Amino acid sequence: MVTGASGAIGAAIARELAAHGNTVVCHYNKHSPVCATGLCFPVQADLRHESEVGRMFDDIEERFGGVDILVNGAGVALPQKLITETTIKDFDELFSVNVRGMFLCARLSLPHMIRQKWGRIINISSIWGVAGGSCEVAYAASKAAVVGLTKALADETAPSGVTVNCVAPGVIDTPMNAHLNMAALARETPLGRVGAPDDVAAAVGYFARAGFVTGQVLVVDGGYLH
Repeated sequence: MVTGASGAIGAAIARELAAHGNTVVCHYNKHSPVCATGLCFPVQADLRHESEVGRMFDDIEERFGGVDILVNGAGVALPQKLITETTIKDFDELFSVNVRGMFLCARLSLPHMIRQKWGRIINISSIWGVAGGSCEVAYAASKAAVVGLTKALADETAPSGVTVNCVAPGVIDTPMNAHLNMAALARETPLGRVGAPDDVAAAVGYFARAGFVTGQVLVVDGGYLH
């Protein structure tokens, strides 16, 4: 299952997992994902609401038996602004999707994984969750919480054969980042380009297949934070 599969990164992750033979449940909230393969099945839920997440997982369990690999890719961001310009509503909105929604999906996916003694949870954070970012305080805080959730949950679930890891993308060429100066950011990146959604998907694919790696944060940023 990939949450946020209607976004550029989520769609790339869904394609990556489907290419390796997985049946992929593609979550969306407002915009239905375009499934390029018959192995993808769309489901809708507003991750801010526990009842909707619960209904979604009930449907998945009824149809597929449960989730073996969960990719928590759904997330929201704000325009860059100072902390003094960031409202409590802004802050709560970021945490409700970026952290609370992830918590709910992980909690509901785990019983099936624990029963079968195998599972993968892969959370999408950000380089700003690792290093912080000026005028990104609320967003960075929410993505740092994703890192903490990943590390704690990895310790909790390891005895059950469930790995939990995190991918922290840098600047990725997506519609969400269309307002940024990509040419300038590419010049600041050691590899000389910004990232593509497929770069993030490749990292997720690695964690989906890796059996002896857990509690790790893989930064996918072209060397920006090295």
